[in-house]
Amino acid sequence: MQTEQYLEKVYAGFLGMNIGIRLGAPVEPREWTYEKIRDVYGEIKGYIKDYQMFSADDDANGPVFFIRALLDDAVDRELEPQDVGRAWLNYCREGIGMLWWGGEQVSTEHRAYSNLKKGIPAPQSGSAEINGLVLAEQIGGQIFIDTWGLIFPGNPEKAAEYAEKAASVSHDGNGLYGARFIAACIARAFTADSMEEIIESGLAQIPEECEYARLAKAVISFYKRNPEDFRLCYHYVEEEWGYHKYPGECHIIPNAGVCILSLLYGNGNLARTVEIATMCGWDTDCNAGNVGTICGVFSGLQEIPPHYRKPINDTIVTSSVSGYLNILDIPTFVKELAMLKYQVDREEPPRHLKEAVKHGEVYFDFLLPGSTHGFRTNNPFKAILRHSRERGFQNKGSLEILFDRMISGDSSRIFWKPFYRREEFNDEKYKPVFSPKAYSGQTVSAQIFLDQWRGEKITLTPYVRDTYTKNEQYLPPIQLKNQSWQEAAFIIPDTKGSLIDEIGYKISSDSPTYNRAFGKLFIDEFHIHGAADYTIDFSKQCREFGSVTPFAHHRGEWSLEGDALICKSADSCSSYTGNYYSTDYSYSVDVTPIEGTSHLLLFRAQGIMRHYLAGFDGEGRISFIRNDFGYKKMETVSFEWEHGVTYTFRIECSGSSFHFFINNQSVLTAEDGLFTHGMYGFGFLSGGAGKYQNIIFQAL
Repeated sequence: MQTEQYLEKVYAGFLGMNIGIRLGAPVEPREWTYEKIRDVYGEIKGYIKDYQMFSADDDANGPVFFIRALLDDAVDRELEPQDVGRAWLNYCREGIGMLWWGGEQVSTEHRAYSNLKKGIPAPQSGSAEINGLVLAEQIGGQIFIDTWGLIFPGNPEKAAEYAEKAASVSHDGNGLYGARFIAACIARAFTADSMEEIIESGLAQIPEECEYARLAKAVISFYKRNPEDFRLCYHYVEEEWGYHKYPGECHIIPNAGVCILSLLYGNGNLARTVEIATMCGWDTDCNAGNVGTICGVFSGLQEIPPHYRKPINDTIVTSSVSGYLNILDIPTFVKELAMLKYQVDREEPPRHLKEAVKHGEVYFDFLLPGSTHGFRTNNPFKAILRHSRERGFQNKGSLEILFDRMISGDSSRIFWKPFYRREEFNDEKYKPVFSPKAYSGQTVSAQIFLDQWRGEKITLTPYVRDTYTKNEQYLPPIQLKNQSWQEAAFIIPDTKGSLIDEIGYKISSDSPTYNRAFGKLFIDEFHIHGAADYTIDFSKQCREFGSVTPFAHHRGEWSLEGDALICKSADSCSSYTGNYYSTDYSYSVDVTPIEGTSHLLLFRAQGIMRHYLAGFDGEGRISFIRNDFGYKKMETVSFEWEHGVTYTFRIECSGSSFHFFINNQSVLTAEDGLFTHGMYGFGFLSGGAGKYQNIIFQAL
């Protein structure tokens, strides 16, 4: 399979997964029975709720983050279950976001996380022996594994093997069979000629006499006798395999029945398949998400209806500890998955793919058909956005903006969002938190082509918007030449302690009414890169989604008081922000220890279990500490400090060298090469309270 064809199928599969999740989520709770869905919505033919911005739930969080075990641990060897278990501990904030924290006796994932935290490794963490069969066979075994199928195209055996290892962190028995089945179906969908072939490939990867297989065969048999009405099949599944026969909150077997019947009755049509899965009820977002991935890969991008694809706009937001990674551009993530495919195959990826994946930078090439990379307009009446194959700077894709008969006074902002606020969401599901993808001091560049048909000159004015004032800050305008590509670049200005939630261009023209500006703009190779240099003023921040912007908190109580961030905790805790891929940087903050003896800066953080710390570490001393799934003190020196006194901490990270300063005096140096990049923030290793003000960050 050629790389371009593979990328498009992965793209279609991941879009299909998110379409299914978004469609099914509004009717997921048990209050929405099959009968209520039928009576209220009838035949579903589109999204039943119009979200402003949809916050991904566990069905998307798991596939996005647990596969990072291949980036963090199983880089040059076969995957082991505990590699995925480590990803759970590293990216999940305890008790918030990412997973369903429904109680250890109810939520399988909650129990598995607690087991891992206690030191019970995978696969024991998910075993029926430890957790009991009821918890072990809930639905989570198959809802986190879509991406394992996507990186093994045409290889259902390997997809099933890796999916089982990943699922064993939290599940056992039929929970593992569901993981194997769904991942194998996704892998086979790349090369299959029919849905029946896909399902048979999935069944070939699980024991022939297991309950999951018996259910699947029964549904297939019923479908062959009654191929026209999915509702008849649902009633059969409900009667013979329904929730009333299986204990627990959300058992895998009834939902597996819905997945299989929707695949059969949907007959490869993505829209119809996810609609059937939703109309059947039970765990609607999980089921529709899984079958959406399978059908997306099988039928391809051309079969995804615009009314399902357009609202996604190539963007999802997730709920890990990294606010930077939580802002996910789908075409970029698809390319990252493709890189993992080449990694597990032990093959060198194509040069053009390697060059398109720029960790730590924003880079949009509009290569994938229909891709928009999340661009928006504030005035769709005057600017119509869509993907174009008409022009491309170096490839065959770009973002097309049709400016429609503009006159003096008309304008439209074309922008991308590097940050989000609570007001843009309808609810607080899974508490997403964000760190900006763009900062003051960085360069924004793009290749732009003007195809103007009439009117006076078009003016393109770069701008950024900050979240505190909600005002646009405009930079010098760019005069465009008609019928030629030209680079438009600008430096992101200082936003004086606030964050940036829009970056883009204002389109305007001084055309009179008798000669209105009419034509197209094409944007390609949109790129945000370079050294960040910014401050964070806590008087301009807010507490949203249970965290203080722009941080993600892991345990502890975090609040704002005037221009200060306050933390109080009875135990260890930590907080994270910044570009996940930052390498060399200087970071300073004013720290006032209030209670306790542990007051530390956190840096080069690749998650909750992988980072460095430096600062007050007991009475009369400071330490440099490495956390690699366990704390190790690398350096300790004497330093007398007091509660209630404000100290300016500064850490400088350069290669494997670290210099820690207090009040501009060098107090500690260390060498360590384990973590080469990561976020920054604060940490306590024991209970206490502290105050933080005036963050200054500079890339070195």
